[in-house]
Amino acid sequence: MSWGTELWDQFDNLEKHTQWGIDVLEKFIKFVKERTEIELSYAKQLRNLSKKYQPKKNSKEEEEYRYTSARAFLATLNEMNDYAGQHEVISENMTSLITGELTRYVQELKQERKSHFHDGRKAQQHIETCWKQLEASKRRFERDCKEADRAQQYFEKMDADINVTKADVEKARQQAQLRHQMAEDSKAEYSSTLQKFNSEQHDHYYTHIPHIFQKIQEMEERRIVRIGESMKTFAEVDRQVIPIIGKCLDEITKAAESIDHKNDSQLVIEAFKSGFEPPGDVEFEDFTQPMKRTVSESSLSNSRGDGKSEPKFGGKSKGKLWPFIKKNKGAGPEDFSNLPPEQRRKKLQQKVDELNKDIQKEMDQRDALTKMKDVYIKNPQMGDAASVDHRLAELGQNIEKLRLEVQKFEGWLAEVEGRLSMRTEARRQSGLYEAQNTSAVNSCAQDRESSPDGSYTEEQSQETEMKVPATDFDDEFDDEEPLPTIGTCKALYTFEGQNEGTISVAEGEMLYVIEEDKGDGWTRIRRNEDEEGYVPTSYVEVYLDKNAKDVYKSLEKISE
Repeated sequence: MSWGTELWDQFDNLEKHTQWGIDVLEKFIKFVKERTEIELSYAKQLRNLSKKYQPKKNSKEEEEYRYTSARAFLATLNEMNDYAGQHEVISENMTSLITGELTRYVQELKQERKSHFHDGRKAQQHIETCWKQLEASKRRFERDCKEADRAQQYFEKMDADINVTKADVEKARQQAQLRHQMAEDSKAEYSSTLQKFNSEQHDHYYTHIPHIFQKIQEMEERRIVRIGESMKTFAEVDRQVIPIIGKCLDEITKAAESIDHKNDSQLVIEAFKSGFEPPGDVEFEDFTQPMKRTVSESSLSNSRGDGKSEPKFGGKSKGKLWPFIKKNKGAGPEDFSNLPPEQRRKKLQQKVDELNKDIQKEMDQRDALTKMKDVYIKNPQMGDAASVDHRLAELGQNIEKLRLEVQKFEGWLAEVEGRLSMRTEARRQSGLYEAQNTSAVNSCAQDRESSPDGSYTEEQSQETEMKVPATDFDDEFDDEEPLPTIGTCKALYTFEGQNEGTISVAEGEMLYVIEEDKGDGWTRIRRNEDEEGYVPTSYVEVYLDKNAKDVYKSLEKISE
């Protein structure tokens, strides 16, 4: 089956067919390109969707993701982000493996097709030229034959006419012979041209055209094979990401199965449990007899002032029950005393944990600097050991401050936990009798009251302040060396240091500088061993010692 033998006379149709094949290939390229754009758009929309529902940093939404259902949703969002990535992979692979390759192939195909049909047209023009030459030779031979016949007839006519001279007859005979010779020459030329044309025609239809058409056939078959391979690649690109997409879907299923409704219910209790007792029964108030009304402490009503209840009319109480108290807006006190006991305990414990982490971080830095100092002592050429002393002193002070903070918060935490345990014990001993239960609740209610703005406050007058036991590390910094002096300063103006951490100075007074301004507008100075503090930098004129300044800068670099 060869186009050269079967379609030897279908040059124009083959030209149209091969052009149609290229159009089909370009149509497929356009189809794949639009598919890649759809995949990219879909991936972008999926990523935006996942980002839209991601929790915002430092927002209330982050706290909600402690619940298993919310974490499962977050896992689903992350997996959808990976899912979108696989569609981007599809787009990239289709662009590189199909669109790019086929685009280059189409350009090569067009050049090859143009070359083959150029050769075909050239062969066609050659055979047409040969045919025209044959036709011209044939017409010339025919014309010469007719001329020879007319010359022969004229000679015979002249020879038969007795009135014509012999010279005229001879002339007519010579003309007839000349025409016959010309006819013979034309016949020989026509025969030669015909033989040559037949040879060229045979080569054209049995050699040149079959060879050209065979190349065109091979070109077309390669195009068909190539588009088939591209379609397989089109499917394979999708198939390659199916396992990864399946893993994404499996992870979403796994996240859904990890949802624990019991755990979420317990988290709700931990998040909102106040630690208060439910209000007890409201006592009957008999207004038929003159009597002093006693307000049930178990009702958790808000009684302020001298502790005496005022008479109420209409059976309405001005007191508010704890479950309906509005939350105090704005920043609360440092000890979280505005919160219910259970929530206060959680906040204090969280603060203690944060401070312990800060202490550990400072201690790690101190250990690192200590090792660096040891290296400098052993190898002085590597650095000055004294350059890290200032930073080590700062770290020691920071650690001491943080430990004091931990002691303070642990004291408050122990206080809250002690009260909660007392309430638990009171509830345990209350028994099943209503009177005993009421008494136990009243004793607990005496420890708390509602402030006018609805925040929770503790009655300091009814409880003894809990003392925090001293720990072993308190003595570590008792003999801590003071910060080294890095220069002197002269007070330009009088400054009254009324805030904690500041020191008062008089105009013209000379003092020692122990810490340079770090950009906050304050300089740390010392008057004597017991008096030191901060003053505004603009109030003093500083004279830093050069050597001390170099040490100070070295310490600053180490701290950074």
